[in-house]
Amino acid sequence: MPGSHVRSLDGKKVFVTGAASGIGRATALAAARQHAHLFLTDVQTGLLAETVAEIEAAGGSVPFSRALDITDFDAVRALADELTGEYGAMDVVMNIAGISAWGSVQTLTHQHWRSLVEVNLMGPIHVIETLVPPMIEAGRGGHLVNVSSAAGIIGMPWHAAYSASKFGLRGVSEVLRFDLAPHRIGVSLVCPGAVATPLTETVEIAGVDKTSKRFRRLQAGFRRGAVSPEHAADAILTGVRRNRYWVYTSTDIRLVHLVQRYLPPVYWLLMTGFNRGANRALPDVAAAGRQVKQ
Repeated sequence: MPGSHVRSLDGKKVFVTGAASGIGRATALAAARQHAHLFLTDVQTGLLAETVAEIEAAGGSVPFSRALDITDFDAVRALADELTGEYGAMDVVMNIAGISAWGSVQTLTHQHWRSLVEVNLMGPIHVIETLVPPMIEAGRGGHLVNVSSAAGIIGMPWHAAYSASKFGLRGVSEVLRFDLAPHRIGVSLVCPGAVATPLTETVEIAGVDKTSKRFRRLQAGFRRGAVSPEHAADAILTGVRRNRYWVYTSTDIRLVHLVQRYLPPVYWLLMTGFNRGANRALPDVAAAGRQVKQ
């Protein structure tokens, strides 16, 4: 099957969302070290400026950066038109920006569901529909990176709303993997597990007191098992160079995905145990759900 011709980022135009922090920032810095020309966006204006300053201080190239809300289609379309008009089609487009909120079906609000889908699914779609067609028309090939999640593969406790967005992005990627291949545009679906990003500090868990000792212990355990954003960035850039569709940032998610695909009964037992353990560890979720019902 025809594949990506992006075997090196040297001199390539790379567009990155979520470049102000976490995986997006680490990926932008790593791509700059590989001599890419970076086109960066994020909603966090100040932190985005810090990323740009760090790249340029190290001799990297950032022809364009701007604060952008990827849920605003008109703003994304205007930015894409400006970029394409001034710089030509991108070589690599990376959808990394995202938000997270967890909770039981009783405690999640409608706004949780809507905001997760708007940012994590519609945001990348806005980028895809405005920046990928110029790549096709340019005829140079290229690569599209969509960052999903372990929650875009497996049924993690309290992740229904988050998984709605991440499974959706996985579906988009699965189709584009084949639709874009004749144009020599590769697609990578990144499925991170635990990554030590600012999102681990700010994630909202509906119905849970994040100041409680129980939550703090679980949060500390999560951080101990998490990989660094730099490790995740290296996995992403390796996936681009090698034209990999599935990109994992940790071995545990790769193994669970294999179990899910080839040993469904074992997967069912694992996830059932995971769910029971999670509810014992944070009974606040179930308790909050009962209060909502009353």
